Amino acid sequence: MTESWLGRILELEVGPVAHGGHCVSRVDGRVLFVRHALPGERVRAEVTEDKGGSFCRADAIEVLSGSEHRVTPPCPLAAPGGCGGCDWQHAEPAYQRELKAAVVAEQLQRLAGITREVVVEPLEGGPLGWRSRVRLVAGRDGQAGLRAHHSHRVIPIDDCPIAVPGSLDTALSKRWRPGTELEVTSDGDNHLHLRELATVRGRTQGKQLSGGMAIQHAAGRDWRLDAHGFWQVHPHAADTLAELVREWADAPRGGVAWDLYAGVGLFASVLAEQVGPDGQVLAIESGRRAVSDGERNLSDLPQVSWRSGRVEHLIGDAPTPVDVVVLDPPRKGAGRDVVNAIAAGEPDRIVYVACDPAALARDVQFFSEHGYSLTDLRAFDAFPMTHHVECVALLQ
Repeated sequence: MTESWLGRILELEVGPVAHGGHCVSRVDGRVLFVRHALPGERVRAEVTEDKGGSFCRADAIEVLSGSEHRVTPPCPLAAPGGCGGCDWQHAEPAYQRELKAAVVAEQLQRLAGITREVVVEPLEGGPLGWRSRVRLVAGRDGQAGLRAHHSHRVIPIDDCPIAVPGSLDTALSKRWRPGTELEVTSDGDNHLHLRELATVRGRTQGKQLSGGMAIQHAAGRDWRLDAHGFWQVHPHAADTLAELVREWADAPRGGVAWDLYAGVGLFASVLAEQVGPDGQVLAIESGRRAVSDGERNLSDLPQVSWRSGRVEHLIGDAPTPVDVVVLDPPRKGAGRDVVNAIAAGEPDRIVYVACDPAALARDVQFFSEHGYSLTDLRAFDAFPMTHHVECVALLQ
């Protein structure tokens, strides 16, 4: 059995960025995924995880030769052993977007065989103060904080620079029962919503401490919805994505469209405007509260019909032929079965909204097996300072 490298200090040449918020280095035939480093740097790194396989994880604890793109992180907790919420605070914002673009391009090439230049576009507002939803957890002393990277250890915080300013004040000003989780949401009208989560007999139960019904604004509509249900975290993301879906979907008047993983119907509202009162939009969403919110918010659009359940279970009964499909699956992607069912409907256009570039690239490859090609792609920095990136792909 190979001797564990856990805790070992290594001097490394840092290689290219990899998916997940780290860079790749190689030592003695093993791959190291190194956080808090940048491509081209020389660092001293401590191995933080070694499960005995072909790779292990490490943190750069000292920079011997730094990148020109390195900056001082705006949060002192964005450091080895600190908070795990951010991945790239030590990089210039523009360079962060270059790193994310490189990851998207690499995933497309490796998983879908597509060579494509990718540009990650910034959203309004800058790299700080954008996160409108935060989940905190109380440590042993009752102080709310955030978890360390790949750990249940709680890092106490006084504030979070990527959170909407002032949104965490109430939660951080109190002491809580150790282990209590707290969900904080700042909505489109800057109202704050705070929910306490507790696990009872293996089930998570929520207690609303303030607010509960959020107001959001996107796609030319005002939305009333569960403050802790699904909505884009960046204040400018929902409108940006809705406008791009409007442009690329281009659903015909009187046509048929599907909105899969529909949430509260943001994209369904856009499709409904395009197909008009004589068209059909099917929205499928597994979250019952989201469906209820969607039905209420889109009650003025009778051409939208809702089905509550898992997409893979319901898509087989969707109305066909379909002109346009919009899908916004969870991080794991849609998968082969859903892709096959979409392709069976023979839509002219598919607009795929993705929060994980690896899942997107894999599904693009599945679609290619049915004759669909990636004809356009845009990527947005909807999660600055983290490794996450939002992509929208057009398949025809």
